[in-house]
Amino acid sequence: MTLVRDAARRTVVIVGGGCSGAVVAHRLASAPGADDVVVVVVEPRPEIGPGLAYSTQEAAHRINVPASKMSLFSDDLEDFTRWLATADLPGADALDANGDAYPRRAVFGRYLAERMAPLVRSGAIRHERQRAETISRQRDGGFDVRLEDGGTLGADIVVIATTHPPPAVPQALAPLVGQPGFIPDVYVAGALDAVRPTDRVLIVGNGLTAADVVAALDGRGHVGGITSLSRQGLRSRGHAGMAQEPIGDFTTAPETSALALLRRIRRTVRAAEAVGASWHFVLDAVRNQGPEIWQALPVSQRRKVVRRLRSVWDVHRFRIAPQVEAVLERRSREGRYRSLAASLEGARPTSDGLEVAMRPRGSGAIHTALFDVVVNTTGPAHRSVVERAPLRSLFEAGLVGLDEVGLGLAVALDGRTLDKAGDPVAGLYVAGPLARGTVGELMGLYEVANHAVAVADAVREAAGEVSVSPAEVRTKVAAAPPDAHGEPEGGSRRLIDLVTPLANAKPRRLPASVVVPGTAPDA
Repeated sequence: MTLVRDAARRTVVIVGGGCSGAVVAHRLASAPGADDVVVVVVEPRPEIGPGLAYSTQEAAHRINVPASKMSLFSDDLEDFTRWLATADLPGADALDANGDAYPRRAVFGRYLAERMAPLVRSGAIRHERQRAETISRQRDGGFDVRLEDGGTLGADIVVIATTHPPPAVPQALAPLVGQPGFIPDVYVAGALDAVRPTDRVLIVGNGLTAADVVAALDGRGHVGGITSLSRQGLRSRGHAGMAQEPIGDFTTAPETSALALLRRIRRTVRAAEAVGASWHFVLDAVRNQGPEIWQALPVSQRRKVVRRLRSVWDVHRFRIAPQVEAVLERRSREGRYRSLAASLEGARPTSDGLEVAMRPRGSGAIHTALFDVVVNTTGPAHRSVVERAPLRSLFEAGLVGLDEVGLGLAVALDGRTLDKAGDPVAGLYVAGPLARGTVGELMGLYEVANHAVAVADAVREAAGEVSVSPAEVRTKVAAAPPDAHGEPEGGSRRLIDLVTPLANAKPRRLPASVVVPGTAPDA
């Protein structure tokens, strides 16, 4: 397909049709005056919305917060719950002891896809089911997005809404690459299919993905031993089991050092525990106030948080569904699952299995153990994002760069990418977790959607200012009629107003058309 920019309307191409891209597209296509913007989503999956996070078909992979707290529409918080009631899906296994529903992650993906489908059918959003190979800047300020079939999409504005890159293989495990039993990326379709019921399994990493692997193997009938290994041996925590407002104020005179911030959080946790409240609600306040906390920290202190505190933050912040927690607890009691604090020292294939050398935390001795399967769940290789299509082309052209703390791309507070000179690039935006290094906490569904809405509004404002010269037309796609689905709040708002609201001890008020609290599948 070749799409040349329309002389009368602005063309916005969104690269990535997962949750971030879906929210941006929905916001643009549903806004008043949407008929003067052409919205194209480049997404190879058959539907817009599920993305990597909600496309998994593993029965054990569940949303990490109750269904009652997840909805595509902030002005209708019961939308997903009502959809569940009418979707003719088996739901008994989704309920926890309190009656809260934690359905399978694919169910929420189906919900997102069905809610996006009317905009696609009407033509308000155009789904280009391909991968983007390159993105290049044109002389008139627009962009060409080249697709895998050789076609090109002309765009006035491009929004990068792709997911994180896959995990890198730790150097100590390099000798296992290509060996039977080594799984470098568990999110590849069928990654766990070859694991036998009695296999000895080592999971390298201890976050949400590791927990998902344990639950998935258990659901497939695995009865062998499973060891999850991380430097600190911390695994993801469960939910509090009760609802309460967030506790704590971390934005009044915000801390400017990682150590001072850590001490302040610990003091608040102790104060909460003194009145019978759980640490969960303190961490909820930290999460809600995350953008302001992050902006107050100098870059050197942000690096320190990432390097020294991120693993502790992740296991408390990204909580597992009760069903997954129950699997981990049961297998622990049975002696078929353990969490080990150790560092990897090396690995090699042998005739008896995969031999892994490790150094337990606090010990000078190196121990070796044999496993039949080694699964890598170390998290995204953030720095490799510019080595992969289509960002590689933008990086080579100097239009995108890595952020200063090692979490993704460098962006301005309005969502525009920063070029190699550190200046914002007109018409080129990032929505979602790849902007985490600048925005701060940007992994859960709530933060991702807030950011995506804000980027969409910034794009909408910029679209009214873009001046383009139409290129030579090869194929002109007919204009789509406007669509009123969703009836979002009108008007544009600055990104900084949306991503840095003051939360303090009370839940913050959500902007209109923002997805409500949830968590991403991984840390």
